[in-house]
Amino acid sequence: MDYVLDACALIALFNEEEGADTVEKLMIQAKNDIDRLFMSSIQVMEVYYDRIYVKGIEYANTILESIYTSPIIVLHDVSRDVITEAARFKTSYSMSIADTFAAATAKSLGAPLVTKDNEMKEAGDAGEFSIFWLR
Repeated sequence: MDYVLDACALIALFNEEEGADTVEKLMIQAKNDIDRLFMSSIQVMEVYYDRIYVKGIEYANTILESIYTSPIIVLHDVSRDVITEAARFKTSYSMSIADTFAAATAKSLGAPLVTKDNEMKEAGDAGEFSIFWLR
């Protein structure tokens, strides 16, 4: 199965927060070619700046390297469909710009968004995309 990781999923893993065990299981399944994990480069940037803020640039660079050597497929190209969906989500729901890209990526891939971010709830409840809650 395919999944799209929101930045908060990896942050939960690195901080050993609620849902970290689930993210770790998904990573193992992806490493064993059971599932595929995708992440928009925008969400990678969110994780990176969060890690800079929390522990500094050297630690953040280590985390960034670990993302790129993990089984996560980082999507660098943003399609026109993802751009238009992200813009529609931004005008329709109370979501950050970064969250709209995570949601639009999940919708585009037809994959659940792995998140614990309550900003996603309204759009998810409206059937815009499916959510795999880390709660």
